[in-house]
Amino acid sequence: MAKISLKVNGKTHEVDCDPETPLIYVLRNQLDLVGAKLGCGLEQCGACAVMVDGDHVLSCVRAASEFAGSEITTVEGLAKDGRPSALQQAFIDEGAAQCGYCTAGLVVAATALLEKNPKPDDAEIREALHEHLCRCGSHLRVLKAIDRVVKGGSINA
Repeated sequence: MAKISLKVNGKTHEVDCDPETPLIYVLRNQLDLVGAKLGCGLEQCGACAVMVDGDHVLSCVRAASEFAGSEITTVEGLAKDGRPSALQQAFIDEGAAQCGYCTAGLVVAATALLEKNPKPDDAEIREALHEHLCRCGSHLRVLKAIDRVVKGGSINA
């Protein structure tokens, strides 16, 4: 066991864990941030996505200790003052979640893309989401939600 300092959603947390514990377990079990889900545990489904220093990162296999000193943002950290971001609201408005298991990962991946490139083309959007699986088949609604934000010009509400 070791003490690891993690900055998550703007707050610094000191956690006790084995340094090799995957970040997803620390987020869910110690910090009670359950938006990111453990899907495959092999970095193949995208349900575990978070943003680290603005980049989309899958958290199910990477050790929590790798993220000390980084800024981690979970789907919970995207909302401001209890209001969903414009992208989160677009997902709601477009019904872009069916069972919801993949939704947090998709929102995080799209947010990371839109923060770097507010006007991506379709190929860039598809590339940003290529690691994400949605078994419910809501891909077209996800793309429509992202397109709504791209045309609106801001991911912040």
